[in-house]
This record gives sequence, C-alpha cells and structure tokens, in this order.
Amino acid sequence: MSLSVIGAGYGRTGTMSLKLALEQLGFGPCYHMVEVFKNPKAPQQWLDAALGGPPNWTDVFEGFGATVDWPSASFYRQLAEAYPEAKVILSVRDPQAWFESTQATIFARDPSHAPDKVWGEMVSRVVNDLFDGRMHDRDHVISVYEKHNAEVQRVIPAERLLVYEASQGWDPLCEFLGVPVPDIEPLKANTREDFVKRFSKETGA
Repeated sequence: MSLSVIGAGYGRTGTMSLKLALEQLGFGPCYHMVEVFKNPKAPQQWLDAALGGPPNWTDVFEGFGATVDWPSASFYRQLAEAYPEAKVILSVRDPQAWFESTQATIFARDPSHAPDKVWGEMVSRVVNDLFDGRMHDRDHVISVYEKHNAEVQRVIPAERLLVYEASQGWDPLCEFLGVPVPDIEPLKANTREDFVKRFSKETGA
C-alpha cells in the first residue's frame, strides 16, 4: 500500500475529522498522531526523521493509505516528493480559534510529561521546535501557523492541493479526490473534551 493522500495541516485543524472522512471515502487506514500511541516503534521513527536521519517512509506508513496531523504534517514536503502521485490536503481553520484550541489541548502539556523520554523529545523536535518553544505566545504561534499555510500553498502545485476546512463538508473533498459524495453526515471528532479524555487514557495522565 502507498500513500494516496498527505495531510499538510497542523494539529487542531480538524485532522481527526479529516482522518475519519478519508477512511469513509476509501482512502484509509489514515495515519494520525493517535497511531503513534499505538506503535511502540513510531516515536523513535519520527525522532530519527526530525534529527535528519533518512526516513524509511515505507516502514513508517506500512498498512496506511493516507496520513494527516502531526507528526507527518511537519514532513509534508518530503512526503510529497516521496509519493509524487499522492494528493495533498491542507486543513485549516480560523487562526484565533486554532490558537485557543491548541492552548486547551496539545500545547497545554509540557513534553516532559510525555509517556517516555523518546516521546517527549519527539514532540519537542517535531512540533514544539516549529514554534521555537514559544507555545503560549499568541502572536508568534499564529504567525508560524500562517507562514506554514502560505508555504504549503507556495510549494505544492495548485492542481495537487486542496485547502480545506472541516465545516465545508463532503463536496470539496470528494470533488478533489474524485469520489462520489456519500449520503451520510460528516463526522466531527476530537473536540477539546474528546482530546483530554483520550490523552488521559493513552498516557495515564
């Protein structure tokens, strides 16, 4: 199996909902940060990639047809080169709402509270370093977010890229992927409450 969809959007931009949508449309299984919790090898794989080691993407994404969210969003350019036939989806949301969501969820916890040392270093290298460790500086964090979104749109050819908000529903997603619109409501997943419950369960925090 080879990746056919690459998500370039940062976490908390509706990536879990996008993961579920892609799986409903037949592009799964879809890799997401939740998969890193399930695979003991994954944190080291992503840490090695962040440290500049040549990633074995085939091994990382074995059994997956798509990927969204971090860690892979930090490597969207390398993945787009490694999988030239794959389409790229940049999930976005209002920057202020996105920032507030990060503060209540993914940036509310210090990496030192991660499940183990490798996990903590992986999160620091793959996510926190993007923001120079200034995870609670609103203007800085939003600036990094907006620059990333602009860079994705500069790097990825327009015909290969969909800029997508979860609130847009099925139509733009299905048109971009060339599949029929399903006769079901899109799933909204991983609200702040969902995130806190799942994180506590997976980490024992």
